[in-house]
Amino acid sequence: MAGRLDLDGNPIKPITICMIGAGGFIGSHLCEKLMSETEHKVLAVDVYNDKIKHLLEPASLPWAGRIQFHRLNIKNDSRLEGLIKMADLTINLAAICTPADYNTRPLDTIYSNFIDALPVVKYCSENGKRLIHFSTCEVYGKTIGSFLPKDSPLRQDPSYYVLKEDTSPCIFGSIEKQRWSYACAKQLIERLIYAEGAENGLEFSIVRPFNWIGPRMDFIPGIDGPSEGVPRVLACFSNNLLRREPLKLVDGGESQRTFVYIKDAIEAVHLMIENPARANGQIFNVGNPNNEVTVRQLAEMMTQVYSKVSGEPPLEVPTIDVSSKEFYGEGYDDSDKRIPDMIIINRQLGWNPKTSLWDLLDSTLTYQHRTYAEAVKKAISKPVAS
Repeated sequence: MAGRLDLDGNPIKPITICMIGAGGFIGSHLCEKLMSETEHKVLAVDVYNDKIKHLLEPASLPWAGRIQFHRLNIKNDSRLEGLIKMADLTINLAAICTPADYNTRPLDTIYSNFIDALPVVKYCSENGKRLIHFSTCEVYGKTIGSFLPKDSPLRQDPSYYVLKEDTSPCIFGSIEKQRWSYACAKQLIERLIYAEGAENGLEFSIVRPFNWIGPRMDFIPGIDGPSEGVPRVLACFSNNLLRREPLKLVDGGESQRTFVYIKDAIEAVHLMIENPARANGQIFNVGNPNNEVTVRQLAEMMTQVYSKVSGEPPLEVPTIDVSSKEFYGEGYDDSDKRIPDMIIINRQLGWNPKTSLWDLLDSTLTYQHRTYAEAVKKAISKPVAS
């Protein structure tokens, strides 16, 4: 680790990072990277630490002393400003980011993604601390192309659907489509951060993730998360595959998405952390435009990969169609395509994703199959109370 240099050839000095949401999927992978490959310190802030326990115990770990866990909810804890003051950089990962919640819990969604993030931005700005804020590709909303007639030749023109950080408009559905509560809250906090940068000199980078996938992502209901609730699409499909149930395709599974491997994406964040001169004031798409599929194609590929991973034959009826109203409830709406333009992150940080969709699904499903098998085994061996 000694003698590490940034992209401009300058020595990288160890810093202290306040990571809010460190116990989640992205936070756990980022903590692993920082502990194993750098000398940086992490003040890990979260309500839960299950996904980073392996980094906190035992005390003999090589990075012991460089990561401290602080159990607090940023919603109402006066200790937050003190932790931000102790750090050189704050990374905010905290959010409600599950589509099933956007139109069933719109108030919680708006409060979590806008109101609760306000103090973080304020403390960073007032104390002259750098901020890396995690937003979402949802801020783009619908593509211009989705409003064109189905048979329009313009639908083939990338400028109507490739999403660019500095030029693409952010198009949301009508107010009664509460599914956009998340995207709207995330866009407003982005605008606030940008304004703090322009008016008060806040040093910031904004990350717009495009479906980051890998081990420990999201939750499998009743296994590594609540029994109730609907996770995001990939964990939904994983859940069905593990339980040998047909995969539910919402409105025919025609929406198109791109998926990027968590380890590729974390490398991009690592570059942002260690190259502030190149990252400050920038908004970054982080995704993999080469891994684009329809949700139906994703279901088909996952069925094949899971069969390979588990050794079980695919289901005779692998998928069933359901309406969005039936699956998500009233007020659901969706974007048609989400393809990230990669020019800015490539120019500023030289980052490109490497992992194919098949390989990232193989890694994720191997992990989930093993986790599920262990959970079932544990449940079977647990003594029943008389």
